[in-house]
Amino acid sequence: MNGLLALEDGRVFRGSAFGAAGTATGEACFNTSMTGYQEVITDPSYRGQIVSMTYPLIGNYGTNLADQESSRPHVRGFVIGELSPIPSNWRSEDSLAGYLQKWGVVGLEDIDTRALTKHLRTRGAMRAVISSEAMTDDEAVARARASTPMSGSDYVKEVSTADNYVWDPSSTESCEWSLAGPLPLPPITKRVVAYDFGIKTNILRRLRQEGFDVHVVNARTTAEDVLALKPDGIFLSNGPGDPAALTYVHREVQKLVGKKPIFAICLGHQMLGHAFGGKTFKLKFGHRGGNQPVKDLRTGRVAITSQNHGFAVDPDSLPSNVEVTHINLNDQTVEGLRATDAPVFSVQYHPEAAPGPNDARYFFAEFARLMES
Repeated sequence: MNGLLALEDGRVFRGSAFGAAGTATGEACFNTSMTGYQEVITDPSYRGQIVSMTYPLIGNYGTNLADQESSRPHVRGFVIGELSPIPSNWRSEDSLAGYLQKWGVVGLEDIDTRALTKHLRTRGAMRAVISSEAMTDDEAVARARASTPMSGSDYVKEVSTADNYVWDPSSTESCEWSLAGPLPLPPITKRVVAYDFGIKTNILRRLRQEGFDVHVVNARTTAEDVLALKPDGIFLSNGPGDPAALTYVHREVQKLVGKKPIFAICLGHQMLGHAFGGKTFKLKFGHRGGNQPVKDLRTGRVAITSQNHGFAVDPDSLPSNVEVTHINLNDQTVEGLRATDAPVFSVQYHPEAAPGPNDARYFFAEFARLMES
């Protein structure tokens, strides 16, 4: 099938459609990871976005249920340079094309993704339409311009769990694997309540691997209900959309600061920024991929990190009792925060990244030490 990607500024890319037939709108953005396309597709943080992969060949190892970051895809569309026609991996259960077709996601290949990436870097992430249906360039651009912008959008309400639950009560879903088989999990020593703003499965695994009993709650859970669960610590997860639109979350997080140790990742980090009284702003084209350099200002150490976000905390808006602990070396944006008068810290990137670098895995152990102290 013929297909197209049209941007709101009038730029149109035509290629070959695969996956599901149809039309979808969303914010066009790019990801620089070489592997992990299934993790990208199923990451709830990509809700409302059409993702382009900069790596040229995608789909070569197929898809499988074990590598999903949630129960289903969340991207509105998926754009690649070349689709591997034959998946080759002993763990593969379906092809990428078959997987997208099953879940109703439009894919597009034979696109010059380098040209698309350069355009988005120059002009910024923007609204777009992806389609396998017949339409003129003008019609497609008009549909992109009529779609909902990312700024001001609350997609958390679409991805947060409807029912609260305990993660992996049988301790069978969180084991790390070796060639000899699954590695034993440590005994549970602490209870953590995790806000689900669009939480990734591998974050839940890492929390359990650190010895935490994890109780997952909906994004609209009140601070009083969280504290009633008598947690040793509170975790704020990643998620999609504009953090400034989530005022109902800001209020509850503000009530929790100082009551229990808090660790936050990605959107949760931005929620902390707002709870502290700070502000967030939209990045020109965001940070998405497994190769973002971040400097720890406390130690001078540089880590290569995996990231997925389009907004950042404004450091000038933060009060004096909040310290910026990490910065992105590409654009100097805030990548970590710490309260100087409460046991609270956060990072903008993903220390659990799967697949991705493991430089930042120590944050889960740091969370454990914070609760112990």
